[in-house]
Amino acid sequence: MKVFLTHELPRVAFELLKRNKIPFDYYKDEKPIPRSILLKKVKDCTALVSLLTENVDKELIDSMPKCKIIANYAVGYNNIDLQYAKLKNIVVTNTPDVLTDSTADLTMALALACARRFNEGEKMIREREYKGWKPNLLLGTELKGKIFGIIGAGRIGNAVAIRAAGFGVKILYSDKLKNKELEKQLGAKKVSAETLLKKSHFISIHLPLTEITNKYLNRERLALLKSEAILINTSRGEIIDEKELIKIIKTRKVKAVGLDVFENEPFVNKELLKYKNVIILPHLGSATTEARSAMAELAVKNVINVLKGKQALTPI
Repeated sequence: MKVFLTHELPRVAFELLKRNKIPFDYYKDEKPIPRSILLKKVKDCTALVSLLTENVDKELIDSMPKCKIIANYAVGYNNIDLQYAKLKNIVVTNTPDVLTDSTADLTMALALACARRFNEGEKMIREREYKGWKPNLLLGTELKGKIFGIIGAGRIGNAVAIRAAGFGVKILYSDKLKNKELEKQLGAKKVSAETLLKKSHFISIHLPLTEITNKYLNRERLALLKSEAILINTSRGEIIDEKELIKIIKTRKVKAVGLDVFENEPFVNKELLKYKNVIILPHLGSATTEARSAMAELAVKNVINVLKGKQALTPI
C-alpha cells in the first residue's frame, strides 16, 4: 500500500496514516503540483488524495494502475472523471457535511458584507478618507423583511437558510427535490429558479458543478434579477456566466455581488475588480481550522477503509 497526497494536509491526516502503518508521500510545495510531477508520483500509488486543483482525468487514472481509491479533499468532485474511475473499479470519495457550517457562515458573512458595504467602509478608513459621520454615508440595506432565495437546498443551502431566517427574512428555495425540513421549520417555499430570481432580494447559490449547472445563471436568468438584488456565490465559479454577470454589474442592474469562487480560479477577471459593489474572496468557504482538519480526517479514513477492504465512508 502507498498513498500519495497532492498537497500537505492538516496533521491529523498524517497521524492517521502513520497509526495504521500505511506508507505515504506528499507534494511539499505550496503551489499546485505540476502535471508532469503528478503523473510520475502516482505510478505506484494504491490511493490518491487529491485537491480540486488537480484534474483527475483519464490520463492520470491510467497512470496509476494500482489505485483503489481517489479521495477528494473537497465536497465537490467536478475535477474527477467519475465514469472512467468507475470503469477502472476505483472508489471515489469526497468530504461532505464536515464543511457545511464553515461554508454557510461565510455565505452569510458575504451577504452581510454586501448589504452593509463593508469593503467600501474598510477601504475608506485605510485610505484615510473618512471625514466623520454623515446621515447618508455608505447607506446599505437590512435583511429583515427581505426575500432570501436559495438555489440548491442541499446540506449547505439548508444551513444558510437556517442562518438567514434568524435575520427575519422570508425563504424561497429552488431545487429538484422538496425540502420538507426547510418548509416545516422555516416556512420556506419551493419555487422555480426563474421565480426565485425575480422575487428575491438576496440570492445564494449552492449547486454542484455539472454539465447541467455549468453557466446555470446565464444571460436570460441573470436578466431576471431585481436592481436591488444581492447575489452570493460560494459553490463553484462556473455556475455563473461571468461575462454576463459583468454586464449587469456594469449597467447597475444588480445591487451587489459577493463571490468566494470565480470562473477561472485562481485567475480573477480584472473587470470584476473595477466595481465597488463586488466583493471577491479567495475560495475561503471551508477555511476554518475545524473544517479543514475534519476534511483531512474524513479523506484519510476513506482511504484507510478501502485499502483494508472495508466500505468507504462517503463514496460518490
